[in-house]
Amino acid sequence: MGLFDQLKSILAKSPTPQAPANHADAVGTSLGQPPERRIRDRQNARPGTSALIVDDSPTIVAALRKMLNSAGYVTLEALTAEEGIEIARDLTPDIIFLDIVLPGMNGFAALRTLRRDPLTKDIPVIMISGNEQATEQFFGTRIGADDFMKKPFSRLEVFARIERLLDADMVPRRLVTASQPEVANTGSV
Repeated sequence: MGLFDQLKSILAKSPTPQAPANHADAVGTSLGQPPERRIRDRQNARPGTSALIVDDSPTIVAALRKMLNSAGYVTLEALTAEEGIEIARDLTPDIIFLDIVLPGMNGFAALRTLRRDPLTKDIPVIMISGNEQATEQFFGTRIGADDFMKKPFSRLEVFARIERLLDADMVPRRLVTASQPEVANTGSV
């Protein structure tokens, strides 16, 4: 019996998959998640919400831009921390996605600078990193990050992180807790 005949024999013996009861079941189970996760409507920020993406990877910038623009966000982009800080001061975006590893100033130093500036201290910041170290997430949270995403990330994760920061008016806001003290202005970075 040839390889093709063996494969044909195996496939003939396997049970025919049953179609899901509805589209939500199909989407949920195809992702390996409970179907009810997809049934709940996602809460989006108000149309026109501005998001600053600070990452030195054009691929990450393009991916985030595409995700956010499809949901009605206005995106601003910077390839360096210094450029990101300048844009944040000039245009005060509603939310910032900030990579940790950047050329020149790193994301942690940029976050400290943003938190010490009266113009940018209240903008929610989601830190991004390809590093698997939990210490980065802990350190970022200690100096004022509002959330943390590891690369690669999915569309579902991006919007879940944003949704967590939305206030009653559907505007992203900082979540200041006891684990996120305000950064004192010590003059050092």
